[in-house]
Formats: sequence, structure tokens, C-alpha cells
Amino acid sequence: MDTLRQEALQACAAQFAVIDAVSLYNTEKVLAAYRKAQVSAYQFAGTSGYGYSDLGREKLAEVFAAVFKAEKALVRPHFVSGTHALATVLCALLQQGDMLISLVGAPYDTMQGVIGHARPSRHSLKERGVRYKEVPLKDNAYDLQAIRGAVAADKPKVVLLQRSRGYSSRASLTIDDLRKIIAAVKKESPETICFVDNCYGEFAATEEPLEAGADIIAGSLIKNPGGGIAPTGGYIAGRADLVDCAADYLTAPGLGSELGSYAGGYRLFFQGFFMAPHVTAQAIKGAVFAAAVFERLGFAVSPSVAAPRCDLIQTIALQNEGNMRLFCQGIQSFSPVDAHVTPIPDAMPGYADKIIMAAGDFVQGSSIELSADGPIREPYLIYLQGGIVLEHNILAVLAAAQYICEKGGGAR
Repeated sequence: MDTLRQEALQACAAQFAVIDAVSLYNTEKVLAAYRKAQVSAYQFAGTSGYGYSDLGREKLAEVFAAVFKAEKALVRPHFVSGTHALATVLCALLQQGDMLISLVGAPYDTMQGVIGHARPSRHSLKERGVRYKEVPLKDNAYDLQAIRGAVAADKPKVVLLQRSRGYSSRASLTIDDLRKIIAAVKKESPETICFVDNCYGEFAATEEPLEAGADIIAGSLIKNPGGGIAPTGGYIAGRADLVDCAADYLTAPGLGSELGSYAGGYRLFFQGFFMAPHVTAQAIKGAVFAAAVFERLGFAVSPSVAAPRCDLIQTIALQNEGNMRLFCQGIQSFSPVDAHVTPIPDAMPGYADKIIMAAGDFVQGSSIELSADGPIREPYLIYLQGGIVLEHNILAVLAAAQYICEKGGGAR
């Protein structure tokens, strides 16, 4: 394994230099926002009750808006997940008879429950009378011509762009991809709202989706922007009128973003957002290292070692359920929490297939901490993400490789 580690790190050197440059740029951007906002320690204090004039809440939203180039941001611990933040946007903006189009194939599994067409669920958009279509992928990539045709024909109220690949094998969307798609949408239907699911993508590039023309974005604080220490929450950012609509749905019409206390205080959110560019870089380096290791073992990986990175996620085609189990056991065995636990596939709320997951994290479900998961279905892709410490990523990935080499069949 020492030889494999050395060879993999040599293969990663050029990509690591690119990632470091992005991290430096984004750290400077966050620092500039904190200086301009005059962030101070007294703003970290918790609040109670209605939370009127909550200085910490308001200042946190201010720095998020500045970094993401938004007119307004809504940053709250009250969001239970990224899906909750995304659903809040869709439910706030779409009424009976409105059209929603997913432009890059089917969205992430949990979002299908929100939409309700592929997988019916209570209180879904479908039950509310929202119409829905998907633009299928072409050659496993977005189809710009088909996107133009769908938008021109239906003039949708909202289009959904999922930046990350989710549980699919398509490539994640780069900022340039988003720019091309959004420009095509706006040319055919200028009033259509372009909504980007930004989960896993924050700080992976020097620009964010709003700079590529998106109208509104949303994501989770226990992914990239929480820096591995935010305990919960999510965010929404973009055009002020759209964020205000989302705030009305989160709290109540007429109350909007003016209310919402948090007794636990805001220090971890401010500190996590400050750390986020560096932590995201550590996680992406871990993904690159995993690609280098498993490519050498004969498995198909995506992205490749040298491919540009636009989110945290690394997929490895492990070819069968047995290798998926062994991979997750190796990752789990080198986790700081629950290293003694053996991952097994099981049903999870919001997912159609059984999911296997390795996650020894300090914040439950934190995708910025090192984890590996995937649905038990062909082509048996494992999705590796997170890892707030590169050294931990290296040790855990090598453990996963060793489990497969010693106990499994290796690559066919």
C-alpha cells in the first residue's frame, strides 16, 4: 500500500496545485466579506423567542450574500437538510398550474419525493397541481438543444439545475456549463426563474452559480459551507424578491426573514463558513486521491484524476455489491467515530433502493466529513464525498483499497 500511496500522490500533484489556488482565492473572498460586514464576537451570541433584530442571524446572512454575490440570503439552522432548503424554494415559487422543468435529467432521489411525479408522496408539488417535465440526458450529458426546445415550448415558471451528479453517472456541472444552460433558458424565456441546487459545489470553483446567471440557489450547511463544524442548517441566496418568497414559506406570510431565533448561538456557523474554502479543498483533494488509487487498481472512476473538479463527489464503479460492502467497511474502519461499526445496505427515507453508507462523522449526515454511500443497484457506483482532513482521506481510501484487494475479487 505504501507504493500505491506514493504513486497516487505523484499523480495528484498537478491537480492539488490547482485546488490550492482555488482555495486561496475563495479564502480571500470570504475574508473580504467578513471585514466589510465588520463581523464581531458579540454577534455569535444565541437568541430566544421570536428573534427580532437577531444580529448574528442578520450578519450571517449578510456575509453569505456577499460571498455568493446575492442580493439577499436566508441562512438558518432551522433547515433540517439541503433537501429542506431546496423544497422551501420550490414550494414558495410554484403554484397550481405552474410548470417546473428539471433540465439535466432526473434530480436527486430525495427531490423526487418533493416533486412527486416519479415517486408519489404526500404534500408533493404534484399534489398541489404543479406540472413537471424532465429534459433527458443525451450521451449521459445535458442536451442544450433539447433544453432550448423544452423551455421555448413550455415557458416554465422555474427550471431546476442540479449542479452535482447526485446518484447518477453523469458529470457534475461546471460553472461554464451553468452559464451556457442559463443563457439558453433566458434567451427562450427571460421570465423563467433559474434555480440551482448548489449542494456539494460551494467553493469548488472561483465563481458561484449566481455569477453564471442563476436567479436563486440553495444548499446545506452540513456540506461545504459549514466547514465541517456547522451543526445543522441550510441556506438560500439570490434575487431578493425570490429569497423573500422562500422566507415567507419557511416562517409565515408577513413574517418572512424578520423572525427566527437560535439559542445555540452562531459561532460555529461563522467559523465554519470562514473555514469552508480550505475544508472544501481538503475534501476535493481526497476525491482526487481516491480516483488515482482506484484507477490504478483497475476500476472505472469519474471524474478522472486530471479532470477539472466542480464538486466534492468521486464515483467509483465497484462492479458488484460485495465490493461496495468492502469499500464501505474500509472507510468506516478508519473513521474517527463508530469505526467498530460494519456498514450494511438498508432502506432510507426518501430513497427508492437500499443504500449502503459509511459515515463516521461528528455531525450526523455531514457530507463534508468523509463518507461513502450508494444505492445497491447497477452499475454499483459508490459515491465518495467529503473529508475535512486530507491525511484522514488518504488513510481511509487506502484502507478501502486494501479491503477490496484482500477480501474481494478486485476489478474484473
